[in-house]
Amino acid sequence: MHHVRTTTFALTAVSAVALSLSAVAVKAEELVLSSWLPPKHPVVTQVMTPWAESVEEATEGRVTVRILPKPLGPPPAHYDLAADGIADITYGLHSFTKDDRFLRSRIGQFSFIGDTATDASKAYWDVYSGPLDAQEEHADTKLLGLFVHGPGMFHNNQRKIETPEDFSGLKIRTPGGYIAGLSQDLDITTQFMGPGEVYEKLSRGVIDGVTFPMEALQAFKLTDHIKYSMKVPGGIYNTSWFLVMNENRWDGLSDEDKAAIEKVSGAALAEMAGRVWDAADSNGASYVADTEIEVYDAPPAVVDAIRAIAEKREAEWAAAVQDTGFDGAAALAELRSQTGVSD
Repeated sequence: MHHVRTTTFALTAVSAVALSLSAVAVKAEELVLSSWLPPKHPVVTQVMTPWAESVEEATEGRVTVRILPKPLGPPPAHYDLAADGIADITYGLHSFTKDDRFLRSRIGQFSFIGDTATDASKAYWDVYSGPLDAQEEHADTKLLGLFVHGPGMFHNNQRKIETPEDFSGLKIRTPGGYIAGLSQDLDITTQFMGPGEVYEKLSRGVIDGVTFPMEALQAFKLTDHIKYSMKVPGGIYNTSWFLVMNENRWDGLSDEDKAAIEKVSGAALAEMAGRVWDAADSNGASYVADTEIEVYDAPPAVVDAIRAIAEKREAEWAAAVQDTGFDGAAALAELRSQTGVSD
């Protein structure tokens, strides 16, 4: 009897060792995500965090994503942080990059592209990752996701914009890219800065206003320093966002894990991010409704002035895209048909 017990104990010990060895063998591949937005921003808490959890779940724990509490570099550096392997995964705005490497991405920055972030993000992923071959523009990385925020608005503390001339001379923070050019065409003086710097510059009078979606007034605590918020149908502009992973880290994953991650990224991520932006805009609108800020629709003459400049800039973009072998005009028409915004 005693002999049998010893054997049972020995077998148990062996199997325990075997189990711990197999646990070591399948130790999760941890990917580090550098995040530059405030840790409580909806994109961090409701997009990146659930996405990271869904990656772990989809890969049955074989791949985990750790979101850093502090970024590994300034916001504009984030694409290169992933491409160079300093971070495994990053997100950011295409417009933060000053060169033309993301030329075709600019389809996601134009005026009048969608009344909701959900519709616009889904269409943006569909069109840019499809006919415009977004992956080709994201060299050295695996493109995991694309999305846009809610319709861009024009906020300032100097005057209500009632005619196109009312834009003239205002000092406005823009996120770079298309909206910076559009603003300059409207005779606005533009300044580029990270979103976190806007509060200080507004409160000190360095700038008179900002282009942001509705949610940002609450997220960046700007309501005491804004008096007028103008809505434009389909947005005066938008921003195009990417989620990318270092190409070597991606290549090191198994085909099974790649497929699992792709399933929870791409179109699924675009829809999730869009819903989060829309909910944040809705919360922001309720919050702003209790302040002194006047929220109003852009008058027809103002919309017409924006449209005239927008069409010129879209045509210039389409011509540049044509030179790289892509039909930008058709892609833009397709995006707008998917979001239901007429040309």
